[in-house]
Amino acid sequence: MHPLKIVLITPDAERFRGALTLAAAQAALGGAVALFLQLDAVAMLHTPLSAPRDEAHAAAGLPTLAALLADAMTLGVQVIACQSGMTLAGLTAGALPKGIDVGGPVQFLADGADETRILIG
Repeated sequence: MHPLKIVLITPDAERFRGALTLAAAQAALGGAVALFLQLDAVAMLHTPLSAPRDEAHAAAGLPTLAALLADAMTLGVQVIACQSGMTLAGLTAGALPKGIDVGGPVQFLADGADETRILIG
């Protein structure tokens, strides 16, 4: 299975939810996957992590955004917060949810193999 890298570039909770769902599916199938929150997307990592539609998702028997993030990371999804985005969002590494890595776009792309699939949302 080809490795998968997903880049989120806007602070859209439903795109984040969708990206986490795809990332978790890739990890559950045994594939390597990394999710990079670029610039303004990092703001979604403020704790406590929540999304406007969490209540509707929970009512439908689906996980909240925070639960989905935790589940995805348990499956082995690597989540990386952009260093510049952290500055824009006023976040420090210690304020990020446990297990979130910090990095930049150069390192994120350099860690990929030639056959890596990249999705941007």
